[in-house]
Amino acid sequence: MAILSVCVSRAATCQWNSLVTETSINYTASKATGTAATDQDGKPMTVVYLENLGFPKLGQVSNDDNVAWLRQQGYQVIELDYEHSDKAVSPALNKDIVSINSSLQNGKFCGQTCSPSRSYILMEGYRICRDISYYKDDPTVYNYPDAYKSTAGDSLYLDLIYPAEPSSLVPVLVTFSYCNSFATASNGKLTDANKHKRMYLPNFWGAFKDSFVEGSSAVGFAWAVCDHPKYCDWGQGKYTGGANKSLGAIEVNPDAARKVKSAIRTVRGVGYSLGLNGDVAVTGFSRGSTAAALAVGDGSIDTFEDASRGRFADESSLVQCAVLGPGMFDYQSALTSSNEYTRMSTYVSKTALPWEQQGALATIQSSASAPTLFYHNTDDFYADNNKDPQGLYATQARLMKEKLDALGVATAAVTGYSTGHAVPQTDTDLQQMYDFLLNHVKTPTDIQEIGIATDDIVSYEVFDLSGRRLIAQPQRGFIYLIRATDGQGRRYTKKVIRYN
Repeated sequence: MAILSVCVSRAATCQWNSLVTETSINYTASKATGTAATDQDGKPMTVVYLENLGFPKLGQVSNDDNVAWLRQQGYQVIELDYEHSDKAVSPALNKDIVSINSSLQNGKFCGQTCSPSRSYILMEGYRICRDISYYKDDPTVYNYPDAYKSTAGDSLYLDLIYPAEPSSLVPVLVTFSYCNSFATASNGKLTDANKHKRMYLPNFWGAFKDSFVEGSSAVGFAWAVCDHPKYCDWGQGKYTGGANKSLGAIEVNPDAARKVKSAIRTVRGVGYSLGLNGDVAVTGFSRGSTAAALAVGDGSIDTFEDASRGRFADESSLVQCAVLGPGMFDYQSALTSSNEYTRMSTYVSKTALPWEQQGALATIQSSASAPTLFYHNTDDFYADNNKDPQGLYATQARLMKEKLDALGVATAAVTGYSTGHAVPQTDTDLQQMYDFLLNHVKTPTDIQEIGIATDDIVSYEVFDLSGRRLIAQPQRGFIYLIRATDGQGRRYTKKVIRYN
């Protein structure tokens, strides 16, 4: 009876309510076995590890070994066991990602204290390569704070999440944080208080219920989150000789573009040793979209390609596709009364830099630019009362889309999915965004052409491009995988451009 009581008590305290399965699922919380990794406030870096999902693992290391590895790296690990539920697939799984991040941003999950700025959600089989330096910041660009200006500059970092020993090589989805990391001074001395803030959930994914990047692992992607290229408090910054906050709420080129391109090169260069296939997609929301958009164009602008502070100069900085939320892509087209226009106009006049180098449109020069899906709400104006009648972000997206369309580059749009400054959250919208990615990168599924006559096929099934999600009702004109079986039980897979 005593043993039974302990088991019942333990089960009651070790379950979490999943929105995906609509049931209580078991969890296990384990402390780090190596030196505990903590954030600046001493709170434990945490991995919420989703295991026994409804699709095959890409990483072939066992869950036990993988969790042991993560704990040895210093992470607290909270395992959520989905018991192979057929509901635990993309994009339904994103609902739980939103729920988990909502808890993590408040510093607690499943009864455990967690870091709100250094906690990650990993699909089973995935690991983290954290704090990869991708660029050495130039302190004289934003000149903030004063104690930072005379230093050699801090590194900008990224975290790369990848399947360990993958069954096939995978693409990577790269995003730029919309929460800035930056140098901080206290009593004239620099501190680390705001370093590594790229995952600060109260101002990032947790606050906006943004699940797109972390959910991409369920459709076969590795993913990376990078420090925003403006290594400065977003509302601060000044050009040399300028007034305080003269660069507030804007990022400037060539500095930002150099950093974005170096981040792409770094992810590609590091990724080859981790099982990535070299295909890179990029995404971003808000100021993160403003940054990510700089990777879309193929234009060779010498000052943008300066790699003296960057890494992997021999790697390509081109990307295969992009999914961009509301952002600033052409400062010159902003309302002339806006802070963005006023501050950028002053900056380019004081530095003698051309307007056309500010914003992503400058890099879009040929049909080799990346296919791009845009998403925004039609009522998403910028914060003051000078509202663009079409919506600031709608205008920005339209201008960039028109330029890509004119060059014959594939584009798509998801608009009006909710209200205000927000990200898509429904299964339908998320699926469209994931499908766009999968249509433009090499997928992790090995494709073999069907080598048997149609008469020999006794059965077939239709899957999405990841090869994992069974499609009950295919739509005409979309790309799918057809898995066929012949009379001898042999299975073949074919990538079909148009399903009829």
